[in-house]
Amino acid sequence: SLVFQAVFNLLIPDHGADAFSPPRPGAAGPWDALVERLLGGLGRWDAEHFLFIAERGYLLEHNCAFLPLFPLSLRALGSLWPPQLQPRSRLLLSAVLLNSLLSVLGAAALYGLGLAVLRRRGEAFLAALLFSLSPAGVFMAAAYSESMFAFLAFSAMWRLEKGQSWLSGLLFSLAAGARANGLINAGFFLYSRSRRFALQLQEGSASLRKLPLMWKQVLSLASSAALMCAGISLPFALFQYYAYVRFCGPGTGLGQTIPEPLLQLARDKGYRVAGMDGAKPPWCSQRFPVVYSYVQDTYWNVGFLRYFELRQIPNFLLALPVTLLGSWAAWTYVSTNPRHCLTLGLERSKSEEKGKPRDGFCGPAAFVYVVHATALLAFGFSCMHVQVLTRFLGSSSPILYWFPAHLLQEHEPLLRSTGTDNPTSGKPLLGKSPSSCGKGTPDNLVVRLLLNWRLITPLSKSVLGFFLGYWLLGLILHCNFFPWT
Repeated sequence: SLVFQAVFNLLIPDHGADAFSPPRPGAAGPWDALVERLLGGLGRWDAEHFLFIAERGYLLEHNCAFLPLFPLSLRALGSLWPPQLQPRSRLLLSAVLLNSLLSVLGAAALYGLGLAVLRRRGEAFLAALLFSLSPAGVFMAAAYSESMFAFLAFSAMWRLEKGQSWLSGLLFSLAAGARANGLINAGFFLYSRSRRFALQLQEGSASLRKLPLMWKQVLSLASSAALMCAGISLPFALFQYYAYVRFCGPGTGLGQTIPEPLLQLARDKGYRVAGMDGAKPPWCSQRFPVVYSYVQDTYWNVGFLRYFELRQIPNFLLALPVTLLGSWAAWTYVSTNPRHCLTLGLERSKSEEKGKPRDGFCGPAAFVYVVHATALLAFGFSCMHVQVLTRFLGSSSPILYWFPAHLLQEHEPLLRSTGTDNPTSGKPLLGKSPSSCGKGTPDNLVVRLLLNWRLITPLSKSVLGFFLGYWLLGLILHCNFFPWT
């Protein structure tokens, strides 16, 4: 990704996009020019906001759409670079290195989560490989918070599956400090506790069915759930309070220390600057002042069905593959497990009663993840700028990787072949590692399929074409300021 974005950024002229582009005071040195030439493609679009916040803080009101954990991390890492580099160069280098690490850790966390939920090593491994070739790959590499959020969210889900509730809650809380949709992850904890209680009731324990003990269990469940939800929501709530103090409090004369080019940009674009005297923003007078929803509504026109316009058809087409994939995953799961879905997974299935629960994508353990992915898909399609659906789901839901892995494992003969020869052509399959035979070490299944492209099924070509095509197009378009998902 890093190599391709540098090449495409050098070969293709940047598009003149109407995007946030703060002035950069001071003359760039030769090392700054080199950093911009090699990594500048990863500082486009919303990355400008994250880099600006990391350098100057929340000076502009519309920057409050971006939560603070990622820019704070960039600021901490940026202080380690030589002072000869300009702040932007130090922060861009920090973003690239941090996201390179976090994307690898995110793949490892997804693999561990897949082992715990799917209980199929091959399927979990293939899903982790697909994550490494994510259709949202450019956002995992660029100065965005997607890699950080994916690592924290997948790690929290994994720890919750392992029964480590408090560590899971801490990771979920950190995730909510990186992206606002991390708040919905509290549902995983609520569902886990509710299902555990429901299954205990179904075990028929006489002591548990006694009314006083049952009420004690219910109160314990409610109190722990409330405490955990409050902890997960705390970073988001603290950030709203910080924004209220910064933009709704009395003027501090902060504008006197802001460079004039930046103040002029704010006047030209209508950006509200923190610490300035004058009329307070409308959200300050709300009973529960939340700057995040106000900024999304006012600056980006985010709201229910607001994006349903004829001129947005190209963006709906960009989101069509991930919409179809997410809808197909939900339908496959519901049609395979109708009773399990109707009972919200709170009833012990026959396979679980026998001690052998069904594994794989259609197993009972995947229910809450399918619900989570479907809820995100429905919300994103109806209330957000629909073109962001690919990275929205790609950084938040393991279903975007589990379901394609399930399709490939179930319908691709090359992945079911245990021999080294192709039964159709009689030729050896490319991409298989001879050193791994018989040792239990899986070779790179995605590479195997790509090297044998002519032999794989149309379904496999569609799945891999979506992942590889969006990964490559993202590097070409996003890194040159062209509109992308």
